[in-house]
Amino acid sequence: MKNAGIAAGLVLAILAIVFVGTEVLNLDAFFGILPLIAMAIFIIGFIYRVLNWAKSPVPFRIPTTAGQQKSLDFIKQNKIDNPSTKGGVIVRMFLEVVFFRSLFRNSKAEVTDEGNITYQWEKWLWLFGLCFHWGFFLTVFRHLRLFTDPVPGFVKAWEMIDGAFWVDLQQIYLTGFILLLGITGLIARRLYMDKVRYVSLVQDFFPIFLIFGIAVTGMFMRYLTHVDITAVKAVAMGIAGFNIGAILEACAMYDISVNFWFHLTLVCTLLIYFPTSKLMHAAGIFMSPTRNMANNNRMVRHINPWNPDVEVHSYQEYEHEFHQKMKAVGLPLDWDYDEEGNQLPKKN
Repeated sequence: MKNAGIAAGLVLAILAIVFVGTEVLNLDAFFGILPLIAMAIFIIGFIYRVLNWAKSPVPFRIPTTAGQQKSLDFIKQNKIDNPSTKGGVIVRMFLEVVFFRSLFRNSKAEVTDEGNITYQWEKWLWLFGLCFHWGFFLTVFRHLRLFTDPVPGFVKAWEMIDGAFWVDLQQIYLTGFILLLGITGLIARRLYMDKVRYVSLVQDFFPIFLIFGIAVTGMFMRYLTHVDITAVKAVAMGIAGFNIGAILEACAMYDISVNFWFHLTLVCTLLIYFPTSKLMHAAGIFMSPTRNMANNNRMVRHINPWNPDVEVHSYQEYEHEFHQKMKAVGLPLDWDYDEEGNQLPKKN
């Protein structure tokens, strides 16, 4: 629990800094410009990590397989879990990225009192992961209405679908609750599963607490305290256009709620932290040789292009060089030799 406490304390410290900065020191302008700094760090860091991975040599085909490899014609191949073509790899990657197919196959292994290993159905991690990732993506997608003018039709269409339910004349966006459900489940898993908690570090807890804070502050603004949407739109449009003047003007013109600064600063922290964290698996999945390679080792010979040229001394050359000494001590020879030492085919 110590690592979880440290991570939660860091998030609370960020919120305290925002409160003091906006309510006491009147630094709204700084927190308004912070998203531009965060976006620059995120973009540069993201590109750097991807390019660094791209330069890493992958000399061998090492795809993770979970089915029958292409072999003899009468043996049925698993074309998705053990693809041998680019098409199979594309299908496998699509199912992995969109539906977390490999995580769906997750099972829990336990040792019984008799010493036997048992495997149990375990789909909770897959379910919470799916809720979190899709909820997060669709919520961010819906937020495009704040950064565009006019708002694109497809964003309006999704907003109508997402907010189809109304409670007490209040439009309810389902993806926000799905995001909160998913991230709460992932936090509970790390806190209450002994084995997972044992291997969880501060850097494992910090991003999920950070995202939990983003979800809670966003829903707090949406359903409880409410904010001046005109002010938020003005700040968001300044951020989208990288227009510092527009941001400063909006901060000076409107009295923006501290709840908005809480939400925005947590988002900025996530953007800054993202390139150096495990969250980079969002890009890493596409560059993972265990996923993006076809398993065609039986059909194509793969030679490591990074192997240096090595001078070899074949056995034939070795025997030609030392055949007299080998013959003198009675070692068998693969070739016959004439008086001048030239190799001749072995006579049966």
